[in-house]
Amino acid sequence: MNTPKTNLTTQELFVKRHRFRHRSITVCRFLILFVFLFFWELSAQMKWIDAFFFSSPSMVLRCFLDMVYDLSFFTHTGITLLETLLSFSLVFFICMAVATLLWASPILSEIMEPFLVILNSLPKSALAPLLIVWLGTGLKTIVVAGISVALFGSIISLYTGFMQVDPEKLKLIRTLGGNKKDAFIKVVLPSSIPVILSNMKVNIGLALVGVIIGEFLAARRGLGYLIIYGTQVFQLNMVITSIIILCFIAVGLYQIIQLLEHIHKKTV
Repeated sequence: MNTPKTNLTTQELFVKRHRFRHRSITVCRFLILFVFLFFWELSAQMKWIDAFFFSSPSMVLRCFLDMVYDLSFFTHTGITLLETLLSFSLVFFICMAVATLLWASPILSEIMEPFLVILNSLPKSALAPLLIVWLGTGLKTIVVAGISVALFGSIISLYTGFMQVDPEKLKLIRTLGGNKKDAFIKVVLPSSIPVILSNMKVNIGLALVGVIIGEFLAARRGLGYLIIYGTQVFQLNMVITSIIILCFIAVGLYQIIQLLEHIHKKTV
């Protein structure tokens, strides 16, 4: 009669320790951030660093409030976020389609694998000027730049994940009379969800990097444009503020996908 009570107490203790660990990690993260901001501000106020070049937290906050007041924050952040989400969505669907085709056709995968490796190894920033010549300036070029950074590596990663599915499960599907479509829908896809989610977490950051590269060269709006413009006119507060906003966007998008991963783990 005492055993269930002991087990329940042990479970409660484990949950408390788990929550305490997560809270401690969160506190440590904020503490590190606070210490960094404190010494950054102190260094600027004490003239240990040149605030004109390195800015300071107070100057960045002032610049951010000015951007909010004149609505430029919403315009430029919204444009960059839209371009990132478009790039990420297209990368996801293209990668799923191509990786599925490669898994379904071993001959096609053998033919295409070296091309994918070569394309993935190309420096994507070198392709941006060509994209401007081919597509002109604007949303299309920036979205394609975002796609190009993440696409080929993601296809290879997803295809590799599909090929690592337990072969015994695939053999069972064939034994029961299933075809390749049944094997993919009932075995490969469910088994590869962790790989897909992990791939998405990487892709969201790469899509943002690609979009910023595109905005550097082919935009008149967006956070990438603000970074280039601020550098050209020596408004370094604007540059640093834009970079910090990008960091928050990256963290927010990453957390959304991580939330999906936690939901999946709870349902398994």
